[in-house]
Amino acid sequence: MKKNIILICFLLVACTSTPQVTVTPEVAVTSIPTPQATATAIPSALWISDSVPDDLRELAQTFDVPIVNDKNLATQTLDISDSGATWIYALVASFPTVTDDTASSNLISIWKGESTEQKLIMAESTLRAFIAKWGEPSRSQVRSVDSNQLLDEAWNDSSVWAIISFEEINPRWKVLSVDNQSPIRKDFDESIYPLKIIFGTENFELPKSNRDETKLTTVVLTGVTALVRATAFTMETKGVTRPGELIYDWLHDADITHISNEVPFDASCPYPTPGYTNFILCSNPKYFELLQYVGTDIVELTGDHFADRGTQAMLDTLEIYKQNNIPYYGGGANEDEARLPVLLEVNGNKIAFMGCNGKRGYTFVKATDKKPGAANCDYKIFTQQIKDVISQGYMVIFTFQHEECYHVGPCYAHENDFRTVADAGATIVSGSQAHYPHLMEFRGDTFIHYGLGNLFFDQMTYELPNGSVIDETRREFIDRHVFYDGKYLGVELLTAMLEDFSRPRPMKERERTQFLSEYFFYSGWIDLSPTPIPQPTVTLTPIVLPSP
Repeated sequence: MKKNIILICFLLVACTSTPQVTVTPEVAVTSIPTPQATATAIPSALWISDSVPDDLRELAQTFDVPIVNDKNLATQTLDISDSGATWIYALVASFPTVTDDTASSNLISIWKGESTEQKLIMAESTLRAFIAKWGEPSRSQVRSVDSNQLLDEAWNDSSVWAIISFEEINPRWKVLSVDNQSPIRKDFDESIYPLKIIFGTENFELPKSNRDETKLTTVVLTGVTALVRATAFTMETKGVTRPGELIYDWLHDADITHISNEVPFDASCPYPTPGYTNFILCSNPKYFELLQYVGTDIVELTGDHFADRGTQAMLDTLEIYKQNNIPYYGGGANEDEARLPVLLEVNGNKIAFMGCNGKRGYTFVKATDKKPGAANCDYKIFTQQIKDVISQGYMVIFTFQHEECYHVGPCYAHENDFRTVADAGATIVSGSQAHYPHLMEFRGDTFIHYGLGNLFFDQMTYELPNGSVIDETRREFIDRHVFYDGKYLGVELLTAMLEDFSRPRPMKERERTQFLSEYFFYSGWIDLSPTPIPQPTVTLTPIVLPSP
């Protein structure tokens, strides 16, 4: 339209005498866009809270993202959250601690400084995590300690408890249950356990938990079983399974239940007679029902009395175990079989059982190349065997039938022989021979228990050579060992009292407190002064025993 208007004007100018008017041509203006601000994307970065445990922190190092110290520079965080990884912590004390359980309300009282009997120590990250959960603690009762010093502090001061991450449990700790829940037990209920914290992050996958119940294995080791005399008589009159009724859960619920059965099954075994006059021992084959009832998974055959009824009874007994798919070790049809380890893998944990009879002069009970019996303790052979199975990833449990004595021990050659297999690399060394419970020790990374006492046997009392009668033979250890993800976590000392010449019952609280206190003292771990518990005065010459 603008061109047309201009053309008309030029025509008018040409037709008139009016002076010309110069028209400046119209210039088209091009608009210049206003510059716009461009947003620069912040590089992805992760901030990790100081409350995050070490294992999660190490996992975060593998994420494909830089880690920053300033939360304001991060696009993602790893911190306490409502969802993510449920981290299980354990309340622990030094191993020689009598207390077994505490209420969560008591922990809170300690945390707030309302209870001053105990103190709590933990790593700084753990302290920060529980501050977020419980609020600021009483600094006189709760403090952070370098994680490498926690164990030493607890052992040096019995008033100190610690809270540690589940993966930090080791054999020198005792795990205390809280509200009767313990993360090293098979019946652990995470949903009602108070010592757990959830950590989460936005875009990275975390493990469900630091505790996977499918990786946990429990092994129960027991002392002397001899289903004879008064024990057998009670089974005949009150029921074959009676001896195991009061401790059924302890034995049956373990992943691996060990029984050291010292006596052969013999179909011609006479009807049992109570008393200590019968020294040639045997069990009616129907008593095998008791071993099935308590869930026996493996049998030790290192005992002196396995050979009491001769070759055929031993072979018949081995056949009973084979027919019922129960492996045995420490004895066999010949010396080669007697020395063979039993290799088990349960929930991913590889565990090897070995054992032998270390008594001097008891050659008649030991297997030869032609005769069944117990394995002789050839330490050169067993040392090499231990090293061989360890190289295959197995943790070794080595059990002994050894010299017997009626005091806390160790007896005679115990220390030398038990420590020999410990030094060869065994994880656990345990005495199955003791009728009188013996003390314990840690040797390097190995837990040694020199004797557990009786399990199923009729020794309600015992007369010493000096004529005095003792009843400490009624007291029993049943050791529940815990393994997790290829690692030995430690042992729970279950304690029982024999009754009715046949069956152990869980100790009452007062009995257990006294029993554990005595044995922690005997083991050199605690001081009971000014009134230390005296050991029984007994002769230290070998005793010819009228018992298995």
